[in-house]
Amino acid sequence: MASNVDNVKVEISVVLGRSVIPMHQLLRMGRGAVIELDTNQDDPVTILANEKPVARGEIEIQGDKIAVSVVELLQGYI
Repeated sequence: MASNVDNVKVEISVVLGRSVIPMHQLLRMGRGAVIELDTNQDDPVTILANEKPVARGEIEIQGDKIAVSVVELLQGYI
């Protein structure tokens, strides 16, 4: 028998980093443009559930897929 929790959908997002750029620069970007982020390759990523931060993770490459490994749950969640 399924519980009500089994029917709840949660959107998961991962924030790799952030950048602030002028609108005119954004409008000139085309395919292949590179946006520099404020993080380094080995920095932890932030995992969001319904746009709220819930954990920190590390990027893993598994064959041709990218995955995120949870390394820390943030206080107040789960």
